Amino acid sequence: MSSDFPQWASALATRMESTLERLLPRADIAPQRLHDAMRYAVLGGGKRIRPLLAFAAGEVAEADANRVAIAAAAVELIHAYSLVHDDLPCMDDDDLRRGKPTCHVEYDEATALLVGDSLQTLAFQLLAEHRLADDAALQLDMVRILAVASGSRGMAGGQAIDLASVGAELSLPELEFMHIHKTGALIRAAVQLGALCGRPLAAAETEALQRYAKSIGLAFQVVDDILDVESTTATLGKTAGKDAEDNKPTYVTILGVAAAKAKAAELHRDALDAVAVFGDRAQRLREIADFITQRKF
Repeated sequence: MSSDFPQWASALATRMESTLERLLPRADIAPQRLHDAMRYAVLGGGKRIRPLLAFAAGEVAEADANRVAIAAAAVELIHAYSLVHDDLPCMDDDDLRRGKPTCHVEYDEATALLVGDSLQTLAFQLLAEHRLADDAALQLDMVRILAVASGSRGMAGGQAIDLASVGAELSLPELEFMHIHKTGALIRAAVQLGALCGRPLAAAETEALQRYAKSIGLAFQVVDDILDVESTTATLGKTAGKDAEDNKPTYVTILGVAAAKAKAAELHRDALDAVAVFGDRAQRLREIADFITQRKF
């Protein structure tokens, strides 16, 4: 990881905070409580990993950073909506997110439900009203990519499998299938949308990005499962040990801690191998892979 990566990541996180602050409805516009809750759920926290991935993929395709910022915002709004709904009592029933009370705790369950609905639709509004590609058909495909990643064949479907798996014993392939959808789909969408904001890539280059995104999406979840066991609530900004408390299958419960760490290292290597074809243009993608897998256990 280069010495300037923290500065690059911090600068982009600041840019995304400003972009999201501008794109979200103001809290003084009716309905004020809903708009205030939307801003509460999105602003002022989070690692912004998905926007970082969009910008890093955009660098590979020499994309206009202003276009990437809008695409990254759309992905981040979908991510924020998923967290709001994931924390609801009917889902994971958590009361802490990003170091502060979850949306339904700070407001109420009905407001939190509407916050998720509104953030999801705002994401697609952004993709529709901003010029992100020179080819209209390509921009329409960007809408399709985010929709598939968000729906029953992506994140929502993965969450459904997750809820159905509480107390069950999953095989490793079954667990990976769940997380390819629940966590990985939106990470892959971030990489795809960032790249599509730039010049057309060769088929082999697109495949390389997809391989990278699949590997790093799974690695992200493996590391999350390890941190849930080995880290603290204060460090995570969410309730530590929640997976074990809820009797959920994880990489740690299936593999054990040592093998889960080895799995994360293997996925890290796979991600780096995938983007070797890009040379120096993939520097940021490599650094994000390092960052994701080197978070403290």
